[in-house]
This record gives sequence, C-alpha cells and structure tokens, in this order.
Amino acid sequence: MLSNKTLSVWLSAVVMTVFMSGCSSWIYRINVPQGNFLEQSDVDKLRVQMTREQVLYVLGTPLAKDTFNNNVWHYQYVFNIDRDSEVRKSFSVYFENDKLVHVSGDFEEPEEFNTPLDS
Repeated sequence: MLSNKTLSVWLSAVVMTVFMSGCSSWIYRINVPQGNFLEQSDVDKLRVQMTREQVLYVLGTPLAKDTFNNNVWHYQYVFNIDRDSEVRKSFSVYFENDKLVHVSGDFEEPEEFNTPLDS
C-alpha cells in the first residue's frame, strides 16, 4: 500500500508540474532598454570634421570603443518588447586625426553631414 501512495504522490507532482508550466506566460517581465538610445534627430546634428569631444557631447558616451582601432566608436541599442520582437539599432562613427570623417549604421547620414560646422 505504501508503494501506491508513493506512486500517487509522484504522479500528482508530475501532473502539477505540467499544468504549472503553462502558466509561465503569465509572468510579468520588465522591458529594460540597454545601450545608447539614439534618434535620427541626434544623428542629424553630426558634421564632418567634428572633434571627439563634440561627438561625445551630441551622442553621449559610446557603448564600445574598438579595441584594435581607436578611431571607431560603436553605439548599440537593444529593447526587448516581448519574446518574439525586439528593437535593435546600431550606429558607428569613424575618426581620422581626431576628426569625424564617416558614419554608418541603422540611421540615415545627415543631409548636411559634409558641411563642416565652421563654414
């Protein structure tokens, strides 16, 4: 008789585990943005020949600086909306002689990018 009781306890534990696994979608998960949030309006402020300090003022501190190439800064942004969709943005700025020369990534190059601020 003890054997049947032990078997029923294990069987009920397995059944409860299966039923509770269906409740995992009820768990609330906070959407936490990670990285550098940039908008096109921020990128539109960039101009060729800006100094590193000026780019830092406009875009903020980059998420990563290339270890092997000190002339590239990377701005990354990830926002998980739910399990199936997420927002990812990537943007890189390139310097030559401590002056901005090129930008690339998920944002459009500003129309006035090739016009230096001094002119």
